[in-house]
Amino acid sequence: MLDAGTGVRDLGRALAGERVREIDLLLTHLHLDHIEGLGFLAPMFDPECTVRIYGPRPDGGTLEEKLTSYLSPPYFPLPFERFDAEISFHEIERDRFELDGLTVTSVPVRHPGPTLAYRLVEDARSFAFIPDNEPGLDRESGLEVAGGADILLHDSQYTDEEYAQRVGWGHASLSHLVRYLDDAAPKRAVMVHHDPDHDAAKLEQLLADARGRSGREEAQLELGYEGLDLTLSHS
Repeated sequence: MLDAGTGVRDLGRALAGERVREIDLLLTHLHLDHIEGLGFLAPMFDPECTVRIYGPRPDGGTLEEKLTSYLSPPYFPLPFERFDAEISFHEIERDRFELDGLTVTSVPVRHPGPTLAYRLVEDARSFAFIPDNEPGLDRESGLEVAGGADILLHDSQYTDEEYAQRVGWGHASLSHLVRYLDDAAPKRAVMVHHDPDHDAAKLEQLLADARGRSGREEAQLELGYEGLDLTLSHS
């Protein structure tokens, strides 16, 4: 699993129904929109389930301290000790390791607070996950995991006009996204981390603009949305 926003509630139900007994969760960072679903992940309450949580060491404490504090009163109705699963915490930064046949690479990216990007590789198929990144302040941020990926999910939150008022907030403008895609050259890219003020029409407009500027076709650049299925096939 990659991050734990509200969507993991439905995922947790599905995993519980399939009687999944081991979960590896890779967190990019600890901003609320990336962890707020964690307490509603059904396997966290399954005594037969093992949950391993990976993520960056946050400022002012450990990964375990910050997450167990969030998953306890007054922020959560139950104390962390009431979670029945066997839960462990693993701090990573610039690392490479194996998870059940996947090679996972993590690197820091430009975003307020310690934040990671991930690349997952299996049988020469690669997937890069960079939902929060500000390449306007660091053009090469995350490129070592994004470069040449079969599928890249990347931050695409702002128009250029919006970004001018939000420099340093940790997200990409449309122009910076297009430049980043030119630099990274993924086979397929998905625009994610949409601004909450952007409705469907606005997102479609941004997609059309990004395709026009980058020269990417429909099969090469698309919008991320809830329920989207992505399949990595062998070339």
